[in-house]
Amino acid sequence: MGNSSADYARLPLRVHDVLSGVRLYDVWTVDLPHARAGITLREFLSKGNTDSVELSPAARALFKLRFAVGGVLGWDRERETDEGESFASRLTDADRRASMTPVGAEDGPFRIVYQFENERLSEIANRTVHAAKLEALVEDDARYRFYLAIYVRDVGFITPVYMAAIAPFRWWIVYPSILRGISVQWERAFGSG
Repeated sequence: MGNSSADYARLPLRVHDVLSGVRLYDVWTVDLPHARAGITLREFLSKGNTDSVELSPAARALFKLRFAVGGVLGWDRERETDEGESFASRLTDADRRASMTPVGAEDGPFRIVYQFENERLSEIANRTVHAAKLEALVEDDARYRFYLAIYVRDVGFITPVYMAAIAPFRWWIVYPSILRGISVQWERAFGSG
């Protein structure tokens, strides 16, 4: 488990073009056992959404606190975006046809930008950020590697302040908990290899 942006940048992912110019805040990876050849992100997600992984008590408490504060301050109200502001506006017609989930479909608090066999991009726009979450699964002979990348476009002066304030919580509690949950979900779905 770790933060690994160097090898991420070299992957042949569509997100690199679609979100060109949007700031990449975080890239995290978790290595998963090579249970069998040919497991795709789509197959893995069909076994259980990565947004529903079991989180540590500390991560659950942080999310609960964050949503309570966000509710009081109005942070989580969906920000009105026109069609040109959505990251989906950067897709080609071929991207839209290739997406296995309809563009704009709800995905928890996010909306799908696209979902391919081994790559899914979703976005959220609220009063604090316009963010995108990339999930990708890459196979080699010895393992699978799951990538979680977060991109953020500023929506005002609050975005950099907000992202800096939550950075220690993201790095030390939230992402490690999510990635541990993904490992558990993988082992439940495919075994330990």
